[in-house]
Amino acid sequence: MNSLLSSAGHRNVGRREILRALGSSAAFAAFPFLQAAPAAAGKDSLAMQFYKSLTEEQRAKVVLPRDHAKRGYVSNWWYICPEQRLHTFYTKDQQDLVKQIFESLHHPEHREKMNWQVQKDLMGQIKNTPSVGFFGTPQDEDFEFIYTGHHVTRRTFVHPDHAPGFGGRPIFYGNFAKAFREEKDHAGNPFWYQGLRFNEFVSALDGKQREKILVAREPRSEKPAEVIARRANDLPGLAGADLTKDQQAKLLETMRRMLVCFRPADVEATMKTLESQKIVERLFISCYGGEYDIGGDQVWDTWQIEGPDLVWYFRGFPHIHGYFHLAAA
Repeated sequence: MNSLLSSAGHRNVGRREILRALGSSAAFAAFPFLQAAPAAAGKDSLAMQFYKSLTEEQRAKVVLPRDHAKRGYVSNWWYICPEQRLHTFYTKDQQDLVKQIFESLHHPEHREKMNWQVQKDLMGQIKNTPSVGFFGTPQDEDFEFIYTGHHVTRRTFVHPDHAPGFGGRPIFYGNFAKAFREEKDHAGNPFWYQGLRFNEFVSALDGKQREKILVAREPRSEKPAEVIARRANDLPGLAGADLTKDQQAKLLETMRRMLVCFRPADVEATMKTLESQKIVERLFISCYGGEYDIGGDQVWDTWQIEGPDLVWYFRGFPHIHGYFHLAAA
């Protein structure tokens, strides 16, 4: 087992290799995405089923206060409960429930790719297995489940009747598919489709708008406290208020298409907030050249859509990191 995991480096470790090296029982325990997911039972949400399955000892370790400082935290690689990992702290049934929860947070057509991303970004090391937790208690309306790891932060409210959406707190997604420094086509990366959709929007702008959207400054810092910091001024790029109504509608549709990998109900709730609160008029859209434009082809690998209510950061250099934080949803 150690030779497989240590020699794998940054290459993708396949299902057959894991099964051969660990044996099927150990592999399923260490990597819950390998298991088959049984159908959910009862009226409780999957997250509530998982919560109810926890022992008192487990709850003491992974159920955090509702207002815990980490509830608003996000990073490209972190663990909400670093000592309690999926492969060591939970039973096989609990691991399977977590797998079902994670899959449920994505569009059915994207679930296989999302499972692949988590597997790939273990980098062949069991020690990189994700960690999960809760904020609050079942008595709290906004009782929340969180899933964290390398290139992944996902959230969901536990109560099924709670309004969908990302809870007004940040999520993260990312990957390097074939190499740490990806080439301009980001081959195999499950999130590059967002870059392609964004570039379709840019291509529909006029010449002066394209000049304004390309800014001569660095993109946001990825320090956790800064990457999701919402700004009311000094926002770079093209103002959403300066777009025509048709262009504003196209921007909203582009955002919807870029969010398509996530759970449809969350996407709909997010778009409803963006539209009903006219957030597009307070947004600024920017993209970045130089080393951030891989290959110098003006197919923008790095861009931001941000305003007082929203930070959407997409960096394609050296590989894809995406942060999404809509405070109002």
